[in-house]
Amino acid sequence: MAYTIRLQDPQLTFVAEPGERVLEAALRQGVGLPYGCTQGKCGQCLARLLEGEVGFADDTDVVVGGGDAPPPEVLLCQALPRSDLLLDVSGVELAPPEILRELRCKVERLERLAHDVMRVWLRLPEVPRLHYHAGQYLDILRPGGERRSFSIANAPGSESRLELHIRRVPGGGFSHHIFEEMKVGELLKIDAPLGSFYLRAESERPMVMVGGGTGFAPLKGLVEEAIQLGNGRPLHLYWGVRARRDLYLADLPERWMEEHPWFRFTPVLSEPSADDAWQGRTGWVHEAVVEDYADLSGVDLYVCGPPVMIEAAREAFLARGLPEERLFSDAFEYNSQQARRKAG
Repeated sequence: MAYTIRLQDPQLTFVAEPGERVLEAALRQGVGLPYGCTQGKCGQCLARLLEGEVGFADDTDVVVGGGDAPPPEVLLCQALPRSDLLLDVSGVELAPPEILRELRCKVERLERLAHDVMRVWLRLPEVPRLHYHAGQYLDILRPGGERRSFSIANAPGSESRLELHIRRVPGGGFSHHIFEEMKVGELLKIDAPLGSFYLRAESERPMVMVGGGTGFAPLKGLVEEAIQLGNGRPLHLYWGVRARRDLYLADLPERWMEEHPWFRFTPVLSEPSADDAWQGRTGWVHEAVVEDYADLSGVDLYVCGPPVMIEAAREAFLARGLPEERLFSDAFEYNSQQARRKAG
């Protein structure tokens, strides 16, 4: 039987079909719940269960307790309703999200950007049209039901082409295919758009963006969208990589600085080699941010990269006064066995 799911604030209602996770049901019906990885790891879809019962794939159940027990917290991307639910969810978007579509696309171009980063251009069908926000991601659907998630690296405006930056993952079967076997013209099936990481264009606050590795990809899309919108707010992009060769498109943000007085770019190397002859910033990228900004209470902050980087950055930025609701993050998880979560 189907279950009715109610949100406490805003007061929205939707229905979950049997076997359907809460987040899946919400997206299917255009309810803008916050989410990121859809794998139960990033924590962006965490909600308080005020009424009802949910289950999980490992056969554990969570039920609202009695008395003065605090409401349990559940990840909506993993939670399967066992009854009607009442949820307390922060960050619900009142505007409907873009429609999730399953599309067939074609590999249009392959370009090696670095020793371990490939740029893949996908040609989309003209119908149905894909509409998305810069910063969102897509899933490539593989045989057997496997999914590989990759951030979209270009801003909307030319929805017939999508740009991906894909890192080679040791032991990753799909990244091996991309680097060694993929050919122009190969057909792929994708689900898009996904994720609630996008530019908050209505804000008037300065922006700080922090990327680790191929976390540059979605931030590139955000900057491009800001340029398209005629942005005038200060925007400071930090890009943390290991060595100079990992700054695979460094000429692009350098050009943005020349063309847009509101834009600043700070690359940070964690392990520069002697051959790099590097005279710029070194260390961890989030530490460079807190060195430059003693007070982050007046900015919007976007951060993309591995979960360990995002968690360290989160703690450091909140300690500098950043309100948690103004920290927008997108976590990449590199897994040598499955390479599931946005390796680019």
